[in-house]
Amino acid sequence: MIYTHSIRVRYGELDPQGVVFNANYLAYCDDAMDRWLHSTILTDLEALGLDLMLKKAEIVWQAPAHLGDVLALKVQVIKWGNTSFVAEFVTTGIFAATITYVCVKHKTTTPMRFPDALRQKL
Repeated sequence: MIYTHSIRVRYGELDPQGVVFNANYLAYCDDAMDRWLHSTILTDLEALGLDLMLKKAEIVWQAPAHLGDVLALKVQVIKWGNTSFVAEFVTTGIFAATITYVCVKHKTTTPMRFPDALRQKL
């Protein structure tokens, strides 16, 4: 399943060169994953007793994003592990990222299996 999340670039996200500051791309990915999960499970992960921790992130940029650009960020899970999964984030022509998330018990760093019912929805 592919989820698309649209983000409009705001002034405060720009660096002195007038393009999106590199760290903000990870924030965009975080936003997209949060919205996808919320729209899929209709609640916050915390209410289910779990959370996600970022373990690894890789970003490849093709071109900068500018003020007012609307980025259509496509998200999908490309690999499942026992307690983790890898998500791919793509905005054609701007950037692509892969992020490995580990499922943990809420308010801890103890890994736990991502619930099968939620896996099926993603």
